[in-house]
Amino acid sequence: MTRTPRQTLVRRSAERGVTTLTLDAPQRRNALSARLVGELHAHLEAAGEDPRTRAVVLTHTGPAFCSGADLGEAGAAARPADAPLGLARLLRTVVALPKPVVARVTGHVRAGGTGLVAACDIAVAGPGATFALTEARLGLAPAVVSMPLLPRLDPRAAGRYCLTGERFDAAEAARIGLVTMAARDVDEALAPVLDGLRRGSPQGLAESKRLVTAEVLRVFDRDTDSLAELSARLFASDEAREGMSAFLERRDPRWVHR
Repeated sequence: MTRTPRQTLVRRSAERGVTTLTLDAPQRRNALSARLVGELHAHLEAAGEDPRTRAVVLTHTGPAFCSGADLGEAGAAARPADAPLGLARLLRTVVALPKPVVARVTGHVRAGGTGLVAACDIAVAGPGATFALTEARLGLAPAVVSMPLLPRLDPRAAGRYCLTGERFDAAEAARIGLVTMAARDVDEALAPVLDGLRRGSPQGLAESKRLVTAEVLRVFDRDTDSLAELSARLFASDEAREGMSAFLERRDPRWVHR
């Protein structure tokens, strides 16, 4: 019996010094499953070691850039115990990569996906992009993703959106610092950005990035263990199990007041 090859969840291509990594699990809304996190991490490390790569573009297929944690996996007994640490490792790799990482966002970004966008050095979002930090509605908190996220966000906006779970658009994401710019045509907006990165020297790009990410990396070094432990504890709680079940069953969790 011939086995069907397992689908690759992250595709890689390269052109003129730019490596593009495409999240390609649209049927799961590019959720951060253990497999997707592992594949993306491996591709990032390979791009970081490739002398031909000047920059990495992170993009997606389907209507969602990234929906955050894979709730089907997160609610299962088989969920890896070290999943929060795996996500922290991925986000830190984006921040610490010696090549600039650019997010090309044309779809929806939720929960942990906002951390992936925030970890990137430059992010451009199109008119179809929407954002929400939905963790509190599920009995969770943006624990691990707070490390790249909170240094980017306006503090008042962080307080509002982390607590309410409200959805906001690309223009608001740019206003509060989650993305670099909102654009009607994302590829047109990215063209001069990528041209500038192609003109950078490997050493110049690496050392310039090291300067602008130093504080975020200090946060990772200080808080990764405690925030990963918090995340694991929340995911294992009765309240989070109810929140995730309610989401998957398309109903309100029992704590919602009407």
